[in-house]
Amino acid sequence: MIAFVSGPVAALAPTTAVIEVGGIGMALQCTPQTLAGLRVGQEARLATSLVVREDSLTLYGFADDDERQVFELLQTASGVGPRLAQAMLATHSPDALRLAVSTGDEKALTAVSGIGKKGAQKLLLELKDRLGAPVGAHIGQQGTGTPVTSGWRDQLQAALIGLGYASREAEEAVTAVAPQAEAAVAEGAAPPVPQLLRAALQTLNRAR
Repeated sequence: MIAFVSGPVAALAPTTAVIEVGGIGMALQCTPQTLAGLRVGQEARLATSLVVREDSLTLYGFADDDERQVFELLQTASGVGPRLAQAMLATHSPDALRLAVSTGDEKALTAVSGIGKKGAQKLLLELKDRLGAPVGAHIGQQGTGTPVTSGWRDQLQAALIGLGYASREAEEAVTAVAPQAEAAVAEGAAPPVPQLLRAALQTLNRAR
């Protein structure tokens, strides 16, 4: 198993980072939050999880070992593959997921794209004894997990700048997709950062 990769960031894309390791470019699937912390040309160290399928080998990258561990534990639940596990971590931090599961917060799970009411109920039952208690010092004030996406504007802008766009371009793109984020908040859901990033990139492409 490849536990981590370390080296300069060779390239960034909306869902992928390429890390140069010994002259070889390793492509890692990452959440927007992880990508936002990377810059092309700078050194990076990402924890990794290798997913082996009959027709593919996919390497997933994470900001730290805790995120990687939660990613792997989520997949022990029936119906949860690597893509859904990554979507869950794109919406909530590891501690927010632990808190949501330990408190039976169905609403937090349905905020994840691809998880409906019945799926959330099933996941709460299956994961209750697997994720454990939150380990971070800060817990959401209202008894629910604090979503990673609470600062979605900063995350989105950082991700766009990391992809090579100027600060002004990134700011304008974030403003353009703000109504989508506000609509999600109005419905009681966390702003879907991956979808917002794709929408922002489409806005930038049209502008050019």
